[in-house]
Amino acid sequence: MKLSIGTMTAVAILATPLVGVAQDAELSGNVGFASDYFYRGAPQGSSSASAGLDLTAGSFNLGAWAADVATGNEVDVYLGLSQDIGDLSVSVGGTAYVYTNDAFDSKYLEGNLNASIGVLSAEFSYGKHDSDALTSGDETYWFAAGTIAQSGLHATFGTFGDGLDSQYIEAGYSLSVGDFDLSAAWIYSDDNADDHALTFGISHTFGIDTN
Repeated sequence: MKLSIGTMTAVAILATPLVGVAQDAELSGNVGFASDYFYRGAPQGSSSASAGLDLTAGSFNLGAWAADVATGNEVDVYLGLSQDIGDLSVSVGGTAYVYTNDAFDSKYLEGNLNASIGVLSAEFSYGKHDSDALTSGDETYWFAAGTIAQSGLHATFGTFGDGLDSQYIEAGYSLSVGDFDLSAAWIYSDDNADDHALTFGISHTFGIDTN
């Protein structure tokens, strides 16, 4: 659990500049812990603590989230617009993934498109990866995933293409106990040296009064 106070403070600074953008703006925070932190099937670190802030104002959302990874911290900043069209929900936005230790990884910048209807959801992202540690320079990539979720159960298939090349399958279950959300997931990935893993998590989300 190496998430530093400085990183958590940076999350707060990055996520709150639009608190007064609208009277109906809602600000929430979250904290969590995962036995093993995986993202899109790729292992990021063990015993990972995290914290984040989210601002929602109508169809607009802005947020920041940070977690400790194998070495250093990951800090994500994201924004988006969402719209419901009948039973279909669609959102477009962008995400920046920044790492405090370039020995682990470097920066990713993505454009994101998400859609959901009923128990089905899908996402497509197109991005640029800036990492001298893994490549000789910038490279582009895309990511696509589909998820089926119902009654706390979910199953996801995701795949990378272009500059990055990997696939994964995730199946899990989550439930709320009091003020906490508990989760467990099994992950099979060709980007994981052990092929598959089982991870557990606990998180808490809370509203923040901005008045």
